[in-house]
Amino acid sequence: MYFSSGFFTCIGKDGKIYDELKYVWLQGRQVWMYCRLYRTMERFNKPEILEAAKSGGAFLQRFARIPNSGSPWKCAFCLTRDGKALKVQRTIFSECFYVMAMDELARVTGDKDMQAEAAQMMDQLVHWVRVDPSGLGKPQLSGDTPVCSMAVPMMLLCLVQQLTEARSGEEVDKYREVGGWCVKQILQHIQRGGTAILESVSSEGKELPGCEGRLQNPGHALEAGWFLLQYGLENGDQELQRTAVDKFMEIPFLTGWDKEHGGLLYFLDVDGYCPTQLEWSMKLWWPHCEALIAYLMAYSHTKEPVLLERFTQVYDYTFSHFSDAENGEWFGYLTQQGKVTLDFKGGPFKGFFHVPRCLYMCEKILDSILNKQES
Repeated sequence: MYFSSGFFTCIGKDGKIYDELKYVWLQGRQVWMYCRLYRTMERFNKPEILEAAKSGGAFLQRFARIPNSGSPWKCAFCLTRDGKALKVQRTIFSECFYVMAMDELARVTGDKDMQAEAAQMMDQLVHWVRVDPSGLGKPQLSGDTPVCSMAVPMMLLCLVQQLTEARSGEEVDKYREVGGWCVKQILQHIQRGGTAILESVSSEGKELPGCEGRLQNPGHALEAGWFLLQYGLENGDQELQRTAVDKFMEIPFLTGWDKEHGGLLYFLDVDGYCPTQLEWSMKLWWPHCEALIAYLMAYSHTKEPVLLERFTQVYDYTFSHFSDAENGEWFGYLTQQGKVTLDFKGGPFKGFFHVPRCLYMCEKILDSILNKQES
């Protein structure tokens, strides 16, 4: 649901709004999704979808950045209904989805200033990640070891693909270097002699001690898998394509699939300990979305039957457990046994993104497969 001042995302199972707070990263995701559908799918090329995207973009430009944060590019995490900053995170993710939103909106409106703003924000993100993170507001503590979280290079690689799509020139060459750096960082998460994908490693690419070092996140690994596969295809890197499938898709699926109840577990400990995350055994919507994209994309390029079997296995679980036949949309949070435990349709972390992106990409891939069979 949208208004002239951004989007409400805290939506109950029946579509009613239960909280009016607005989360910047979800605002950005929704703007991006509307623009991508409007720009690339004829049936969504409707003026009301474009107006919704433009309204959300205007809200972000007016309110997302925090003027007194010490950096002109730092964004809030959460805003009040009328746009006042309420919470800030010492991470890059609000800013990342601001970039995605502004760049995709610039593509449909032709606004060069908006495109330039997205590029400037990207430059700041790269500086925070690769040069100086102090602008994020996170102090360096004496007991803190520098850590490489897979989410960071993954997200930057996603932005590289966004900003370079169908473009050329010096800017694209600059992003190619960033993209190569992101790929190297992600590949460092292949650990234990190639048998595990770990969520966090040291800045030198070594395994960390304790619970943090042993943590696996199957959904993130699968998402990284299709990012890497896409990048490998764009750059003709067959070795990277194979690594994306064998390491970032097959390993997390084989270790993360719940053989008793079905579905992907949220977190795992590589040594078999109980993860310290209280929700580790739950089944969440977004890892299943990423698995559907990953396996269908992998099958479309390799034609390996096992990858289509994986897609079908995930599809059967996903549509029989998350989809709400009565009220529409998907539930997001299930118990390990597959029962709905949180019945809202949207909240601070679930918005209009993972489900529609998954359905959109799978439809595109399936169309491509069918078109090749007919030609």
